[in-house]
Amino acid sequence: MSFIENLVPLSIIICLGGGIACSAIKGHAARRLTIILLCAVTVMSACVLAYTLIIGHEFVYVMGRFPAPWGNELRAGCLEGLMALFFSIIMLLSIVGGIRGQNDDIAIDKMNLYFIMINLMMSSLLALVYTNDLFTAYVFVEINTMAACALIMIRNNGHTLVAATKYMIMSLLGSGLLLIGISMLYTITGQLLMPNIREAVSKLDASGEYAVPLTVVIGLISVALAIKSALYPFHSWLPEAYGYSTASSSAILSSLVSKGYIFLLIKIFYRVIGMDVMVDHKITNILFIFGIIGMIMGSVTAIRQSDIRHLIAYSSIAQIGYIYMGMGLGSTAGMVAALFHIMSHGATKSMLFIAQRGLVEVSRRSKNFSDLKGSGYRNKLAGFAFAVGAFSMVGVPLLSGFTSKVYFAEAAITAVHSKMWIAMITLAISTILNAIYFIRATISVYTPRNMDYRDPGYKPAQNSAISLVCFVVLNFFLGILSYPIAYTIQTGLKVFR
Repeated sequence: MSFIENLVPLSIIICLGGGIACSAIKGHAARRLTIILLCAVTVMSACVLAYTLIIGHEFVYVMGRFPAPWGNELRAGCLEGLMALFFSIIMLLSIVGGIRGQNDDIAIDKMNLYFIMINLMMSSLLALVYTNDLFTAYVFVEINTMAACALIMIRNNGHTLVAATKYMIMSLLGSGLLLIGISMLYTITGQLLMPNIREAVSKLDASGEYAVPLTVVIGLISVALAIKSALYPFHSWLPEAYGYSTASSSAILSSLVSKGYIFLLIKIFYRVIGMDVMVDHKITNILFIFGIIGMIMGSVTAIRQSDIRHLIAYSSIAQIGYIYMGMGLGSTAGMVAALFHIMSHGATKSMLFIAQRGLVEVSRRSKNFSDLKGSGYRNKLAGFAFAVGAFSMVGVPLLSGFTSKVYFAEAAITAVHSKMWIAMITLAISTILNAIYFIRATISVYTPRNMDYRDPGYKPAQNSAISLVCFVVLNFFLGILSYPIAYTIQTGLKVFR
C-alpha cells in the first residue's frame, strides 16, 4: 500500500483529534490549531487527488484490515479527491475570512466550542466524501447535523436560537427518513457496504423482487437528503440559519454542509442504487421538477429582500435548485454540471457572505440596502469581491457561474426532448431573475451616498482581505480553467461505481 493511501483516514482522524484538542485549550489557540489542521488536510487532499490522477483508478482503504462484509472501508478516486480538496479550501478560507466576525459575535468562553464544531464538521464532510459504508455515512450525517446546529446558535441571541431550532427540527426529520430508508435497504439486501448493496440491488431489479419496497427506499433516501440540503420546498430553515449566523458559519453552511449531503446523494445514486435504477424508478424526474421550481421560487423570494444577508440566503435556494435540476436530467452531462455547480456555488457564496460582512462593518452594522449605499467605496476590496460574486451568480463570462450555466445548457441539449425545453427556458428565466436582485444589490453598494458613515479609524481586517483575494482568484480559476476540473469530474463518474 502506498503511503498516500493512508492520508485518507488520517485526514478524517486528525480533524476528530483536533476537536478533542480544542476542548482543552483556549479559544484563540483553538482557532490557530484549527487553521493549521485545515492547512494540513488541504495538502493531504491535494496529494490524494494527484495520486488518484497518476494511478488512473480508485483505491479502497480497509479499516482495521477486516475484509467485507465485516470491515469498514474508505474509497478514494479522483472525484473524491477533488471534492475533499475543494471542501478543505473553502473551509479554510471561510474561517480565515471571518476571524473579525468570530471575535465580535462569539463570547470568548465559547470560542473553543466553536472550533470543536468546526473540526467535527470538517471530519464529517471528509467522511461523507470517502466512506464506502452506508451506515457510517449516516453516523457522520448526524455528526454534521449537530455541528451545523452548534455553528448556528453559537451567537446565542433570539434569532439564532429560533434558527437553530428550525434547523434541528427539519434536519431530524431528514435524518429519521434517512435511517428508515437505510434500515429497509439493509432488510432487503443484507448489506451495508456500498458495492455489496449495489450488487444486491441490481439482482433485485433484474428479478423484480421487492420492487415496491425498493421504490420506497429510493424515495425515502432522496427526500431525506433533499430536506437536509434545503431543496425547495424543504427550505424553511435556510434563510434564518444563514441570515443570523456569523459570517464564517454562514459561508460554511451555504457552501459545504448542504453540498456534503448532495454529494452523498450522488454517491447513493451511482454506488448504492445505480443510476439506471434511479432513472427506471422515475426518481430523477421528481428531482428535476423540484429543482426547476426551486430555481424560480428561490429567485422570486430573493427579489423581495431588503436585507443583504437574506438576499444571499434566498439565492442559495435557487442555486440548490440548479444542482437538483442537473441531477434530474439523469445523464452524465447533467451530473457533471451539477457537481461543477457545487464547486462554483460553494466558492461564490462563501465569498459573498465574507464580503457582505466587510460592507456591513462600514455601514453602521446595518444590513439594509438603504444603509449599504456607498459601502463599496468605504471598503473597496469587500465591494469588489461582492460584485465579482454577484456577477458570477448572474452568469457573467469568465466567472464560475457562467461556466456552470454553460454546462447546464449543454446537458439540457443532450437530454430528452421534454426536459430540454423546460430546462433551457427555466435557465433563461432564472438568469434574468438573478440579474434583477444581484445587480440591484451591486448598484446599491456602489451608489455614492452615505459617505458620512465612513469611520476614519476603520481598517479592513488583513485576514479577510487575504481570504477575499483567494476567493476572487478561485472564482476566475473555475470560470477560465474549467475544463480540467470538468474532465476530472467526468473521469471520476466513470469509475464511481
